[in-house]
Amino acid sequence: MSEAAAIPAAMREQRLHPWSWLFVLLQQLKQFLLPLIVLVVFGGRDGERDVYENLATLVVMAILVGVSLVRYLTYRYRIGADGLSIRSGLLSRNRREIPFARIHNVVVHQSLLHRIFGVAELRLESAGGARPEAQMRVLRLDQALALEQLVRQRGQATPEQAAEVSDSTTLLTLPPGEIVRLGLISNRGMIAMAATAGAAYQMFPQKMVANAIEDYGQQVFGYASRLHMGWMSGLITAASLLVWAIALLRVLSIALAALQYHGFRLSESQRRLTVERGLLARVRTSAARRRIQSWTLREGVLHRWFNRRSLNIDTAVVESRGEHRKSIRELVPLATPDTCDALVRHVLPGVQWPPTHWHAVPIRHWWRLCLWPAFWLALIAAALWPLAGQSALLVLLWLPWSAFKAHRQVRRMGWSVDARLVAVRGGWWTRWWRFAEIDKLQALRLSRSPLDRRCGTASLLLDTAGAFGDGPRLKLRLVPLEQARALHAQLSLTLARRRLRW
Repeated sequence: MSEAAAIPAAMREQRLHPWSWLFVLLQQLKQFLLPLIVLVVFGGRDGERDVYENLATLVVMAILVGVSLVRYLTYRYRIGADGLSIRSGLLSRNRREIPFARIHNVVVHQSLLHRIFGVAELRLESAGGARPEAQMRVLRLDQALALEQLVRQRGQATPEQAAEVSDSTTLLTLPPGEIVRLGLISNRGMIAMAATAGAAYQMFPQKMVANAIEDYGQQVFGYASRLHMGWMSGLITAASLLVWAIALLRVLSIALAALQYHGFRLSESQRRLTVERGLLARVRTSAARRRIQSWTLREGVLHRWFNRRSLNIDTAVVESRGEHRKSIRELVPLATPDTCDALVRHVLPGVQWPPTHWHAVPIRHWWRLCLWPAFWLALIAAALWPLAGQSALLVLLWLPWSAFKAHRQVRRMGWSVDARLVAVRGGWWTRWWRFAEIDKLQALRLSRSPLDRRCGTASLLLDTAGAFGDGPRLKLRLVPLEQARALHAQLSLTLARRRLRW
């Protein structure tokens, strides 16, 4: 028997799917597709240089196809007992060893084209990396799911956990009614329209955009003037148009929510959470429960009207640009407060959530939250004074609202620390709760600004491996100095005695 035949099939080096080069090529073309369309449609071609331009286009396409084929032919991977080995490169050859135990997130992504070809893109992410440890474009769907299952089985913390065999348990689904509520609550339609308008302004010639706006504006005002409407009729018409615009934006938001969250399913298997979602493009991403570093609950005004909240998590994986929608950050897009709280208690057994007692921030410090708005309002009024004179002081009418908002925010602020969990809450118009297990904390920082020294307060910043992002920070603000020092000493001693759990 030959040496190659003696190696198990799963242990041999394997290639990606034969169509992998095509998907790599499409990914490269995606960066140049829109500029190329604009150049072809709006370019100033005079007919004399068409041959050279076509030849240059063919050369560029040939280079991209060649690069894609080389990447396919030089990419090899092998599944070992404890990890994944990947070889790539032609001139500069690389070999990467990825232990299963170091993989935090697993993402299986299928666009509509992937589903037509029966393939999927697999991404393996570890802590702290700006790029995935491995990004396989593309594998057969059954191979991608099998490799995901292998990571689940061999990436457990202990051999006892790896030996556990359990079926997948569904924790949450989003029925059509919930998806409709999610579309009504979110601003996806407005964001999509703004992004489309910005892209059109950047793509098309500026003169063409300005002329189009001017022409349509003249047509609308001309049509309105021919109707000879009074001021009341004009006001009713404008209000009706505004209502129709808002309704259309909400319909668009519902459609976008359906595309993104159709078939949403949060499941648990072998101590690992998995999220599946998407109508045309399907995304399946998973992370071990122990990899969750911090949690964030959010509740806006529309959430409260529908009695709903959203629940996000942070892992130690740094998301690359454009890949945030494929991560497992959004654990619960929309659910009732009781459902969110029950899910937290399920994933963190033994944790008291919500906390039984919140330490409130002294209400007398409300004025500190409106200092910056007051400063900017005074600056704007001073800038407008040479142009508007005393009318510039009308800007200061915003100060009462800033004071009211600051007062309400301070009333909502609070923090809680017990033997297992540290939590912070804040916000008023949009409320949020952020919390983390004490065993996931990596660093503490006690800081005092000049205002803190003047008012006898301090701030305590708590860092976890998932502290980055655009969400609220795990920070205790406006805490009385003695209380902040005692809490800092208590947590420092606790972190010194306990082991950091990833």
